[in-house]
Amino acid sequence: MSDLSMGGSLDNRKGKAVVVFSGGQDSTTCLFWALQRFEEVETVTFRYGQRHALELECAASIAAELGVRHHELDMSLLGQLAPSSLTRADVAVADAPAEGGLPNSFVPGRNLLFLSFAAVLAKGVGAQTIVTGVCETDFSGYPDCRNVFIQSLNVSINLAMDNPFVIETPLMWLDKEQTWELADRLGAFEFVRERTLTCYNGIQADGCGDCPACKLRRSGLERYLARRGADAARAAFGTGGGQ
Repeated sequence: MSDLSMGGSLDNRKGKAVVVFSGGQDSTTCLFWALQRFEEVETVTFRYGQRHALELECAASIAAELGVRHHELDMSLLGQLAPSSLTRADVAVADAPAEGGLPNSFVPGRNLLFLSFAAVLAKGVGAQTIVTGVCETDFSGYPDCRNVFIQSLNVSINLAMDNPFVIETPLMWLDKEQTWELADRLGAFEFVRERTLTCYNGIQADGCGDCPACKLRRSGLERYLARRGADAARAAFGTGGGQ
């Protein structure tokens, strides 16, 4: 976890970053993380044939509210090539993957292409850092969320473009409970809870409560709130000094 997740000074910001942004919990937390770390931040969202256009609207709205320059790139070919429950309205999101298989919400090549095109954009706008919210701890079995993939792609992009990009993954080793904690430490807890769209069924904030994404988000939230409440109670008890 970055030292900025534990609080940092805005005076220490430097450089420029591009955040791969969907308007969901993870990428919005990463956006707040980047805003505390870099002098300039831009976001990029991809239109890839996802089930809900609301995701694109949500991302653009958040970027505008935070005063961040936002880019939306057309990647609709990906949706044509990679059938998934996230790109086909007639395919229900399965609660669990088939035995030995990947979740049917996995979109083959998505992070490979998103990060590659984010690097092209970053080079064009003069950014050396690309920030993404992928996570190996709660990665739902997606192979393109693993640290080994990100490291490999970082090397490949740098070789292909002869440029020293750094792909930052602030959430890589955090579970959802810890991701909520990071948002809280960044002063973004309520914003992330109320304004983001994580739900596979296109419902903002706490979502439908039934899809895998909502269940993971809610489970982490409940664990964090329980721990935060317990920590506050212990602090209050300690402050009381047994009076």
